[in-house]
Amino acid sequence: MADFTHFNDSGRSRMVDVGDKNITQRSATAAGRVLVNAETFRLIKDGGMKKGDVLNCAQIAGIMAAKKTSEIIPMCHPIMLTGVDMDFNLNEDDLAVEIRATAKCSGVTGVEMEALHAVSAAALTVYDMCKAVQKDMVIDRICLLRKTGGKSGDINQEGIWNTKQL
Repeated sequence: MADFTHFNDSGRSRMVDVGDKNITQRSATAAGRVLVNAETFRLIKDGGMKKGDVLNCAQIAGIMAAKKTSEIIPMCHPIMLTGVDMDFNLNEDDLAVEIRATAKCSGVTGVEMEALHAVSAAALTVYDMCKAVQKDMVIDRICLLRKTGGKSGDINQEGIWNTKQL
């Protein structure tokens, strides 16, 4: 296992110096889901939640979260994002709101945390918008599916989304 990079020689936290890294095109896609009951699922699908359009609010929350990641996650570098895209799928078989976020930049450090933060904030927004009608929703399976660019190369673990490993 590689050494953790966020510690200095004294064992104290530090922000990694990325000044010598090459600028590359980078992208990351993360996913997660919110498990709901049949009534909540129907209200989301039909636009019947009193707080408004659940998926539209979650989409905006996800994009805003990606843009603010370095303000929330202590050792993340501020990144000039070139794009953030959110995708939602209403999975009726699992009674789940499935969320995907893709973040992109041209820079010296990756956008995995931005994609993960976007999914997390979108899931929390779904929860918030629906909590008046259901108290026992579950947020789960938040994970990085894919990343491209950078020194460590590409990662594609899309296949794990369809397994029971998560």
